[in-house]
Amino acid sequence: MCGRYTLALERETLEDRFDAEFAGSFEPRYNVTPGQDVPVITNEEPETIQGFEWGLVPSWADDGSGGMINARAETVDEKPSFREAYERRRCLVPADGFYEWVETDDGKQPYRVTLEDERPFAMAGLWERWEPDEPTTQAGLDAFGGGSEDAGGDDGPLETFTVVTTEPNELVGDLHHRMAVVLEPSAERRWLEGEETGELLEPYPADDMRAYPVSTAVNDPSVDEPSLLEPVES
Repeated sequence: MCGRYTLALERETLEDRFDAEFAGSFEPRYNVTPGQDVPVITNEEPETIQGFEWGLVPSWADDGSGGMINARAETVDEKPSFREAYERRRCLVPADGFYEWVETDDGKQPYRVTLEDERPFAMAGLWERWEPDEPTTQAGLDAFGGGSEDAGGDDGPLETFTVVTTEPNELVGDLHHRMAVVLEPSAERRWLEGEETGELLEPYPADDMRAYPVSTAVNDPSVDEPSLLEPVES
């Protein structure tokens, strides 16, 4: 699965990489956690990087709670929670790494997984817009700055997303039985445009990735600092 990730790059780097502009402020993130507002690029506005809450809430849900952070690639076109989003509302989730945990004799050891040169990539995502019966609040675009607490925003719909997962490659398979779908750059627009998935949702090649152990401080969602990216002895 994908339950934590990083986006530890500067605004300009991300805008250049994804050929899109931020709609609000942004600061590098070292411990992105479910429930936070983080950058996504939707098929509806592919030239804008917006802030959506991680944890998809279907448009037909009774309330805006209990968002789903992952969707399995094998059933994403069948599950009622994801089927309509798969057909109509896809997104890219920018990242430069993600965390996985391995059981050891001393407890769970977190690892950070990146591309070999730590260049940014896009995870395949789905998004939804949930309309409340009564006015509600959602973290605003300026909440990109970090931290684990959701910031208040304008009254309006709740816009959420989920990360699509698939079988792991050989590298990630040593850490977890699932991994985020990391799209090849050439496949990103194809994903947004609603192309039949096929090879788009295959595991990313292991020989272009690396994994290394990091501090258990990442276990605390309130910790969001550069030191989390530093390797430690496992």
